[in-house]
Amino acid sequence: MLPLAQAAEEESLLQESWNDFWLFRFFLNISGYATIIVPGYLLIQYYKRKNYLETGRGICFPAIKSCVFGSETKSGLQEDVSATSRNEATVASSSSAKQFAKLLVCAFGLQASYLTWGVLQERVMTQTYRTADTELGEKFKDSQFLVFMNRILALTVAGIYCALTKQPRHGVPMYKYSFASLSNILSSWCQYEALKFISFPTQVLAKASKVIPVMLMGKIVSRKSYEYWEYFTAVLISVGVSMFLLSSTTYKHPSTVTTFSGVVILAGYIVFDSFTSNWQDNLFKYKMSSVQMMFGVNLFSCLFTVGSLLEQGAFLESLKFMSRHSEFAFHALLLSVCSACGQLFIFYTIGQFGAAAFTIIMTLRQAFAILLSCFIYGHAVTIVGGLGITVVFLALLLRVYARSRKKRSKKATLIPAPVEKV
Repeated sequence: MLPLAQAAEEESLLQESWNDFWLFRFFLNISGYATIIVPGYLLIQYYKRKNYLETGRGICFPAIKSCVFGSETKSGLQEDVSATSRNEATVASSSSAKQFAKLLVCAFGLQASYLTWGVLQERVMTQTYRTADTELGEKFKDSQFLVFMNRILALTVAGIYCALTKQPRHGVPMYKYSFASLSNILSSWCQYEALKFISFPTQVLAKASKVIPVMLMGKIVSRKSYEYWEYFTAVLISVGVSMFLLSSTTYKHPSTVTTFSGVVILAGYIVFDSFTSNWQDNLFKYKMSSVQMMFGVNLFSCLFTVGSLLEQGAFLESLKFMSRHSEFAFHALLLSVCSACGQLFIFYTIGQFGAAAFTIIMTLRQAFAILLSCFIYGHAVTIVGGLGITVVFLALLLRVYARSRKKRSKKATLIPAPVEKV
C-alpha cells in the first residue's frame, strides 16, 4: 500500500506542477477560447453563405443581423472633422479656469485609478494571503479570473453609460469586436502572469517600450508610415529599457529578478496589446463612440473568460479562494473598480483635451508607478537603471512634443490664408 500511496502522491505533485506552469495554462486558456471561437466562426460563415441578410426572417433576425452583418456604414472624414471642430468650439467657449479644473480632475482620476491598480496588481500576484488558521498563507494563481473580474465590471459600467446617454447608431458587425477582445484578454493575462517572474518596474518600462511593436504592427495591420522622429524616439526607448534590464543583478531579492519566462510573457503582452490598439483603430472607421467600443470588447472578453474558467473548473476554485480570504475579495473588487474608472477617465480626457495631454498624464503615471512600487515593495534600482528610466521617459515626452507640433502645423495649413483687398 505504501508504494501505491507514494506513486499517487508523486502523480498529484506532478499534475500540480504542470498546472502551475505558465505555458501549460496559456494553451489551456487558448483551448477554452477555441471552444467558443470555432463554433462562432462556423455560424458566421454559414449565415454569410446562406445570404441570410436577404432571406432571413423571424425573431432572431435583428440579433443575427447585428452580430454577423451590421449596417456596414463607415463614418466619413467630414463627420470626423465636424466632430473635431465641435469639440474645439466647446473647449474655446468654456473659460480657461474651468478647463484647468477639468484637466486637474482628469489627471487626478487617471493617477489615482492606475496607481492604485498597479499597487494592487503587484500585491495580488506576488504576495500571500493568510487566514487565522494558517500562518504560511497561499498565493492566488489564476490570472484569468482577475481578467474576468475587470471585464465584467467594465462591461456593466459601459452598458449603463450607453443606456443613459445618447450614442451614435451602431454599424459595425458585433463579431469584429472579438478579435480585439481576444488579444486584449491575452495581453491582460500576460500582464498579470509576468509579475510572477519579473519586477513591476520592469513591466512598467516594457509597457513604455511597446511603442516599437505598435509601430511594427501598424505597418503590418494598418499599413501606416512613420516619420524620422518616431523612429528616433523608438530607438531611444529601446536603449533606455536595455540599460535598465542589463543593470539588474542576480543577487537581488527573488521577486525583483528578471527571468527568461518573464521576458517571454512580457513580449507576448506587448505583441497582443499592439494588435489590440491597431485593430480598435480600424474599428473606429465605423461610426461609434469610445464607450460603445468599450462595451463591445468587454462583452466578448466576459464571454471568452467565463467560458474558459467554467470549462477548467477554475471559476469555482477562484470563488472558494475569495471566500477563504476576504482581503483578496476586497483587492479583486478594487482592482476592477480602478480598471473601469480608469477606462472612463481615458475616454473623457482624450475627448476633452486630446491625445497629447492624455499621453503626458499617463507618462507621468508610469514614472510615479515605478517610484511607488520601489518604495512599497523594496525594488532596488541602480544608477545605470535609473538613467535608463530617465532616457525612456524623456523619449516619451519628446514623442508627445513632436506629435503636438505636427498637429499644429497641419491645422495651420488647413486654415486658408486671408485674401488681401486691393
